[in-house]
Amino acid sequence: MGDRSRKGALFAEFAAVGKVLGNPKRLEILDLLAQGPRSVEDLAAAAALGMSTCSAHLQTLREAGLVGSRREGKRIFYSLAGDDVAGLWEYLRRVAQAHRPHTEVARRAYLGPEDSDAVDTDELLRRIRSGDAVILDVRPEVEYAGGHLPGAIHIPLEELTDRLAELPTDREIVAYCRGQYCVLAYEAVRQLNARGLDARRATDGLLEWRLAGLPVETGAV
Repeated sequence: MGDRSRKGALFAEFAAVGKVLGNPKRLEILDLLAQGPRSVEDLAAAAALGMSTCSAHLQTLREAGLVGSRREGKRIFYSLAGDDVAGLWEYLRRVAQAHRPHTEVARRAYLGPEDSDAVDTDELLRRIRSGDAVILDVRPEVEYAGGHLPGAIHIPLEELTDRLAELPTDREIVAYCRGQYCVLAYEAVRQLNARGLDARRATDGLLEWRLAGLPVETGAV
């Protein structure tokens, strides 16, 4: 039958990970770290957290073994402990989407209606290889530098309306961002279409791209 107390100790280890995941802000931090390593300062700003609160969340995630850290001078950079942590985050979202009806209500309230003409990953791969579309990354600079789709043009969403002249007009634009639940690409496509440009959204973002083992380039423009 096995030792009940030892079984309890084992399941307590599993529960410790579940407990850490039971906080929306810590999940947001994992979502950001799935894009690549980030400093505490960057994470706090991106997640709209105070420095001390963000540091406390990171310490909790590190104690649970989900993130690691390194120091560069006076700055500390955090990263996911492995691709399996990114996979855990992605699978948690899938389970919520499949089994919690309000998840879809919340998704639509945040992202807006589903666009039926979004470009799936197979089609996006074909377009990258053929060069018949402009691949547009609308994430912040630090995320683009940490990893982006091959050949992607980078224009952060907040700069998009001021930099439209940098986009070719003879090809369709496919915008992508962090992942399936990232609002940046949705907003980019709405802005581009409102200005008469031919633009569609990629169904997947960098999170799904990496988990699928597809090629990723690093470095800033």
